[in-house]
Amino acid sequence: MVLTIVYDNYAHNPELKTAWGFACLVEGLEKTILFDTGGDGPTLLSNMAKLKIDPKSIDIVVLSHSHYDHTGGLAAFLKENSAVKLFMPASFPRRIKSRAREAGAEVVEVNDFCQIIEGAYSTGQMGRLIKEQGLIIESAKGAVVITGCAHPGIVKMIETAKEKTGRDIHLVMGGFHLLKLRRDKLQGVIQQFRSLGVEKVAPTHCSGDLTREVFAENYGDNFILAGVGTRIEIR
Repeated sequence: MVLTIVYDNYAHNPELKTAWGFACLVEGLEKTILFDTGGDGPTLLSNMAKLKIDPKSIDIVVLSHSHYDHTGGLAAFLKENSAVKLFMPASFPRRIKSRAREAGAEVVEVNDFCQIIEGAYSTGQMGRLIKEQGLIIESAKGAVVITGCAHPGIVKMIETAKEKTGRDIHLVMGGFHLLKLRRDKLQGVIQQFRSLGVEKVAPTHCSGDLTREVFAENYGDNFILAGVGTRIEIR
């Protein structure tokens, strides 16, 4: 399995554009999944082209939540490939659902934990004010949890992934939404990660610079400094 960040506000590959948002490609399962679409179509499609990713090779799109920095590239993507199955929280605005259907996508509205394909699951929509789903991928090394912004709480999303799959957590990556936490509070979050057995971490997007620094200090070689263009292989 290969995970490639195709849209992010943190840089990794200097040939790619950075912008506020997140999108990650998952390859190596029975179908190829794009998780989130970033904040705008031109940046998403430009980065995909430079990474030699054909939009038509993607079978499934999973949207974490309805904020623009995760859905902004959807319309442009669907112009390139509308023959996708699109998983979004049932609470999404009606206009996003209707436009996606008008473009030709098959829209699946997610409420609860569900299987997307063999080896890939949605946490189900979580949270109260901002409904969000995370993507869980099974691997030989354990479960991989990918989050867009983790508005419902990154620890709660990990707990849900572990409870629903019964798997150890190999990697948590994406937006952790910990921008405003002080160092002492971040240490508390890391203790919770440790108690949940999270082996590796790759915080990016809305995680925050201090968050990345503190996780790096605590996780050492199991911390992945991620940004747009980061490619993670899990065998």
